[in-house]
Amino acid sequence: MPAEISLFHLLLANLVVLLGSCLQGVAGYGIGTLAAPLLFLISPLFIPGPLTLNAAVLSVLMLVRNRTSIRFREVRFAIGGGLAGTVLAGLTLLVISPTGFELAFGALILVAVVLSVAGLKPRLNARNSVIAGAASSYMGTITAVGGPPIAMVYQNEKGPVARANLSAFFLFTNAFVIATLFFSGYLGVRELWLAAALMPGVFIGFWLSAHLVNRLPFTAMRPIILSIAAAAGLAALVRGLLSLWG
Repeated sequence: MPAEISLFHLLLANLVVLLGSCLQGVAGYGIGTLAAPLLFLISPLFIPGPLTLNAAVLSVLMLVRNRTSIRFREVRFAIGGGLAGTVLAGLTLLVISPTGFELAFGALILVAVVLSVAGLKPRLNARNSVIAGAASSYMGTITAVGGPPIAMVYQNEKGPVARANLSAFFLFTNAFVIATLFFSGYLGVRELWLAAALMPGVFIGFWLSAHLVNRLPFTAMRPIILSIAAAAGLAALVRGLLSLWG
């Protein structure tokens, strides 16, 4: 475990992951949107590798729970776009500096927030699925926040279908992302330890979501979640700019 990560950091990070996992269990996405900006503020070491590994585990749990509602013929286009977006993100990570990573992280978090509040309602078709899949995987590789673009094309689908197809998409793209992070030098033994330390939050959050899926008003929570993400994204952007100018 890295020396700069204390027990307090781990407890706080697990609480954040718990809330994000519960949100994703209810809405189909959200662990990245809620947890990634806050984890970055707790310690940048939690992003992107450890959270991506946790998100992959959560995707498996979600897919098993919602397996009867999956429509693979629809989601395969998004998965194809996700592969292309991950490759592009991997090339970005190979050339980006630590300060550049902070700037990219903050900027992409704000892009995710804007996409979430823009009110866009693209149709669920092959073209839009490919575009959304590429955008989601690119953002998810760099920031671990890949939900908003792909969620837009599923916003009019029924809950079980949306959760099942989003889980299938995230499962495949997380596999692409994990491979990309490994070959880009952003995933190693340190990240594996941190991911394992956050795993209790994933399982507890997923368990809680089963009891809240029909009770929790996601629409009422959405402004709070997006406000948190926007504030954290701005903080990361400012920190990157200060590093750049300093």
